[in-house]
Amino acid sequence: MTTMSTPYNGSVVIPVPATEQSPDHKLIRKLGRLALNLLLAVSSLIVIAFLAFHVYVAWALSHPPVASLVSNPMLAKNLTYSEVTFPSADEKTLVDGWWIPADESRQTVVLSHGYGANREESWVPMYDLADLLHSLKYNVLMFDYGFASAAHSTPATGGRIESQQLIGALQYARKQGNDELIIWGFSMGAGTALQAALQSEPVDAMILDSTFLPDDDTLYHNIRNQINIPKYPSVSLIRLFFPLMSGTRLEQIPSAQVQQTAFDFPILLIHGTADDKAPTYISENVAKAQTNALSQLWIVPGAIHEMIYRTHTQEYVQRTTSFLDRVHTEVLAKLQTTQSITA
Repeated sequence: MTTMSTPYNGSVVIPVPATEQSPDHKLIRKLGRLALNLLLAVSSLIVIAFLAFHVYVAWALSHPPVASLVSNPMLAKNLTYSEVTFPSADEKTLVDGWWIPADESRQTVVLSHGYGANREESWVPMYDLADLLHSLKYNVLMFDYGFASAAHSTPATGGRIESQQLIGALQYARKQGNDELIIWGFSMGAGTALQAALQSEPVDAMILDSTFLPDDDTLYHNIRNQINIPKYPSVSLIRLFFPLMSGTRLEQIPSAQVQQTAFDFPILLIHGTADDKAPTYISENVAKAQTNALSQLWIVPGAIHEMIYRTHTQEYVQRTTSFLDRVHTEVLAKLQTTQSITA
């Protein structure tokens, strides 16, 4: 038997015993890992809460709380009326309203209420205006936008869906046999009226009180009135989540176009300098673009959002009725011209 031997290479391998960590060092490492995990967990919760807050804001903007109807034209002002339902112009929703007829009248005013309100909009106050218009021999149509409707609910979309509902109201009024059709709008209902006008449904005039149009600045301005949050990234996040809640992107709301369009009918714009919801520049911009000789801008010093009728009642009634008279005179002149041409 042959025995093999490994040649000696001159090196000696000495085993080194494992170094044991002290109990204090192990505790420090465990505490470090725990602190890191805790920091990551807290950071994740903060991010989730921050995102969830903006999801909620987007949802709240598209689903404003709206009070139920508490009265009707007969109870409020002894005005005879009919309950009416008609489709929106795109036939995607139904719209409920009240038709208040004036005897043998071919003039109608459609009242377009604001955001977070229904057709009654008591602070304006709508019933007082309906009564005034009825005394002037105007038919009146009061209706609920989808975000205010219990039966046919739709999210608030800043005017995109609402403009289709308003055009549906105009079409209903036109079918009742009218030669003169006017929109009287408030806040977002005023902005919606201008958006509807971009879609070519003919009207003879508009009275627009405290006009509101949603964009980055006006949205942030209103949110900031409720809670102090940074504009960035809050507006960007709301832009991201709003379509998920409402089905509408802010880019679909033609706020800039509305403020740059010369409409072919007269507009009376009314706005208060102390309006903390709709900046005065919106009405000023719309007014600057108008070329119709009957269009007017009334800026009321110290007046707040949608409260100008209440604080300046006599002048409000004088200015609006005078405007309606001039519009009526113009409409009659056009009708006479048309009749003479076709005769």
